[in-house]
Amino acid sequence: MKAGIDEAGKGCVIGPLVVAGVACESEDYLRSIGVKDSKKLSQKKREELAEKIRRVARIEVIKIPADELDEMMECRTINEILKESYSEIIKRLKPEIALVDSPDVKPERLASQLREMTGVEVVAEHKADEKFPIVSSASIIAKVERDKEVEILRRKYGDFGSGYASDPKTIAYLKQLKEIPPFVRRKWKTVERLSQKSIEDFE
Repeated sequence: MKAGIDEAGKGCVIGPLVVAGVACESEDYLRSIGVKDSKKLSQKKREELAEKIRRVARIEVIKIPADELDEMMECRTINEILKESYSEIIKRLKPEIALVDSPDVKPERLASQLREMTGVEVVAEHKADEKFPIVSSASIIAKVERDKEVEILRRKYGDFGSGYASDPKTIAYLKQLKEIPPFVRRKWKTVERLSQKSIEDFE
């Protein structure tokens, strides 16, 4: 059995980090339904594909809310947190081989560390979500799950856009906050600058 692992929300300033793993015996069906990097699909198409993927594959998901992520980043980097999450997903799925989208600038270093942590053969590559249908599938599941969490937050706290610092709606939302709520990542430079009232940094 082969597994693919990817994340959604690594670079966002609002909302959770989501890591997903997808495992199945063959990638033929995934290829036939047209899975691809989630960023290249509409939300509707991602949701349709996620349903089809769930019918034929084992799925594992880890969601780390913004406030928990802040606590974890007191003592480790975002890439270390991702590595630990990847390791946990691999242990849950128990595949013969795991293909992962590498956040590390040196993919082989990540692969070696994950092999030691899990005892499973691991291949780590940049843009693995574009190269391997099993990783594309994990990318889709991660994005769909993050979108669900973001929608819950929007209904509760108002429309903050995508939650990424590149989104003008997100920045406008952050500017009008009187204090930083728990669903906003305090450890991000964007929020640190906002806290220091350096509005020029956003323009």
